[in-house]
Amino acid sequence: MTSRQRDPLPGDQLLGVIRKGTRAYQQLPSSPDAFVWLRLYQEESGRAGVPRDPAAPLWWTLRRPFRPLNYHAARAMLNRANALLGANWTLHDLRHTAAYRMARDPELALTDVQWVLGHAHLTTTQIYVPAGRDEIVEAVRAHHLRQDRLARIPTVPAAGYRAEALNDLFGGSW
Repeated sequence: MTSRQRDPLPGDQLLGVIRKGTRAYQQLPSSPDAFVWLRLYQEESGRAGVPRDPAAPLWWTLRRPFRPLNYHAARAMLNRANALLGANWTLHDLRHTAAYRMARDPELALTDVQWVLGHAHLTTTQIYVPAGRDEIVEAVRAHHLRQDRLARIPTVPAAGYRAEALNDLFGGSW
């Protein structure tokens, strides 16, 4: 995905991107924090002398000679950070982490996550929602608790039946 300097819309919390696969332009929702970090980057890059032009790329290398930050430059930057941290992250790992977090949010529809990720098929997005053992156990426990609560709801006899007669016939309290 690529963006131009005109593409961030902080007031609307949108960032315009050109999709890698389709080359289509799409505005994606972004967090308020993302725009804070973007603004800090813009201040630093402006002091460093990165060109300002609405049609110019949004992201630039901060080492001279200034160049648009493409995949290879971003990968090299992440590799330097990995070396300092003793980590082994990739740019795609960051995408997977975001996808996993969005897909696990019960308030966010999986079709919305599909749209943000740009997946053509929902089955591609579904790989981010497998439930773990602990989540399954907790969900089944909650199910049993709901069933137990439903079983304890007293039933009111239909009109014309006396509760004491039903108690004599079936036991329990009606």
